[in-house]
Amino acid sequence: MTTMTEFQVQKNNLKQTRTVTQDVPALGDGEVLARVENFALTANNVTYGVVGEKIGYWRFFPVSDDGWGIIPVWGFGEIIQSKNDAINVGERLYGYWPMASHLVMAPDKIADHRLMDNAAPRRGLPPVYNSYARLANEPRYDNSMDAERMVLFPLYATSFCLYDFFKDNDWFGASRIIIPSASSKTAIGTAYACKTDAAAPSLLGLTSARNRGAVEALGLYDEVAIYDDIENINAATPSTIIDMSGNGDILGRLHKHLGDNMKYTSNVGVTHYDANSMGSDFIAERSAMFFAPGHIQKRASDWGPGEFEKRAGAFWHDASIKSREWLTIKEASGEDAVSAAWNEVYDGKTAPSDAHVVGF
Repeated sequence: MTTMTEFQVQKNNLKQTRTVTQDVPALGDGEVLARVENFALTANNVTYGVVGEKIGYWRFFPVSDDGWGIIPVWGFGEIIQSKNDAINVGERLYGYWPMASHLVMAPDKIADHRLMDNAAPRRGLPPVYNSYARLANEPRYDNSMDAERMVLFPLYATSFCLYDFFKDNDWFGASRIIIPSASSKTAIGTAYACKTDAAAPSLLGLTSARNRGAVEALGLYDEVAIYDDIENINAATPSTIIDMSGNGDILGRLHKHLGDNMKYTSNVGVTHYDANSMGSDFIAERSAMFFAPGHIQKRASDWGPGEFEKRAGAFWHDASIKSREWLTIKEASGEDAVSAAWNEVYDGKTAPSDAHVVGF
């Protein structure tokens, strides 16, 4: 009997964790068992936990104890058992996994390059999270990019969506984009995307005094300011805000300072999860949460099957190569390594230039 290990977090206290080992259930007809090889851990995964109830992230990989959950992660897996004639043992997949050693899957809509997991808990959830790349058949698959793919693709796909969303809305009439938490990887990806477009507004990166030098060294932002200097930003410039922090104090100060020149705020992440409450100066009527899977579904309808993946994939590959200039990926394996990486990321102690790839 195969056993599996799960890294579980308490839903109302993500700092509280436990490792659970149990038998893998017997496969039903059409099912396969994947061994999760490794996966990335970034602040993006903390966001999954923070908004898990609101958006449904706990539903992907449920556990029997409702007070606990499994954080979804992006990584690679290998099929080690199969009761599906279309899926062979030894096949490798890239996609959305639990923080665990194994996953029982129910492959559906199987094509040469992709398949969907139609396991019962995942039905009705956004298709982008249920889709897996079949690497043996993927055009131009490059295993030397595996680590960057785990760390950066989920973030840079959101970055590409943000760029495309703002461009599609004519930048909301703004001539400047302000990006709080400018050192975050999704922010950096958004800056990469905007810099490919000569028509994009100028970029102002907001960051901490500690990270200012690193953000300036990227050379991606036209201006860099620290949070203490928000009130010194030129308020006469029509601006949009792409917020990666979820910090109500920062957003409230920006909204109050910019006033009518705050054209639109897209709330993307909750990096500063302990300050995730908006004050009285927050302009809610010109702000909205950004949900990348919704934009991807819109573009699938607008552009046709596969076109979003093609465009986003080309951007991701180019931006990931550029990111090698500043990104250090730390790889480790084992229960202790997974726990240590989670705690470091959750506590906000991972340097902006670092990222974790781990596995059991």
